[in-house]
Amino acid sequence: MSVPAGAGPSGRAPAREIAAFVVVGLLAAIVHYGLLLSLVEGYRLDPVRAALAGYAAGGLVSYLLNRRHTYRSERPHRQAAWRFAAVAAIGFGLTGCVMALLVRVGGAPYLPAQVATTGIVLVWSFLAHKIWTFRSDPVVIP
Repeated sequence: MSVPAGAGPSGRAPAREIAAFVVVGLLAAIVHYGLLLSLVEGYRLDPVRAALAGYAAGGLVSYLLNRRHTYRSERPHRQAAWRFAAVAAIGFGLTGCVMALLVRVGGAPYLPAQVATTGIVLVWSFLAHKIWTFRSDPVVIP
């Protein structure tokens, strides 16, 4: 696949790639936050555990949509899926640690804590998926 000048590994201009990532992220966040709210408010589950369940559900939505619409990856599923899972596992750990720090240690309300956590994990995920998970060509480090 030939990539236009100024385009990222997906063949898209960086601004369009970021915009697609944001839209996919919003859809994944709806799933994530919907499950979080349902589990905390409806089932009185601990907010940190509920955030992790939401993260996992949103992660599935994120993988499927980002692979197809954001990065347009040509990397086979057998390669991309385990890479996505590795990045998601780190994001899962970040989510648990930051939420526990903010909610359990800092006493923050769970929704503002989740918003802050989402911002941190969003930056991590975008960069890791762009550079490693969905990149079709090998990364060359000078």
